Amino acid sequence: MSRIGKLPIAIPDGVDVKIEGNLLTAKGPKGEESVAFPEEIEVKVEGKEVIVNRKDDSRKARSLHGLFRTLISNAVVGVKTPFEKKLEIVGVGYRAAMQGSAINLSLGYSHPVIIEAPKGITIAVEANTKITVTGSNKQLVGDVAALIRSKRPPEVYKGKGVKYEGEYIARKAGKAGKK
Repeated sequence: MSRIGKLPIAIPDGVDVKIEGNLLTAKGPKGEESVAFPEEIEVKVEGKEVIVNRKDDSRKARSLHGLFRTLISNAVVGVKTPFEKKLEIVGVGYRAAMQGSAINLSLGYSHPVIIEAPKGITIAVEANTKITVTGSNKQLVGDVAALIRSKRPPEVYKGKGVKYEGEYIARKAGKAGKK
């Protein structure tokens, strides 16, 4: 039995969970998320808990059990308390500004980098160098944060670029000077 898959998922107050066929839909104050699960997985709502089981002990069912329990848990939790990723911009002249729902990044290129926030994702800028990405879909929040970081990843000599808050950048020594 999967150690993760056998754990029940508690449904928080204010969240409504419905199962129609192979689609679980969670509605909450912060949005609505859906998870389509395969036929090898069986999902049921019992009281204030969602139970995820596998129909048989086939290799495919065993491999999907913990995965879909986690995906369903993320959907149920995300509609109540949104997920967030924080990014920091390090470097002279590097900054971010909001432009409607899009973010305008000045990262040392000859042009500004503009990234549009997808539906369900909120991007906020505090103090020109701090970016917060929030939303009810954990995967989408991570994807948008990774997209922003990919526009100028931190470099190892000076540490300039866009990095996750608290991320450690292993620094390298520069050239050794002549004697």
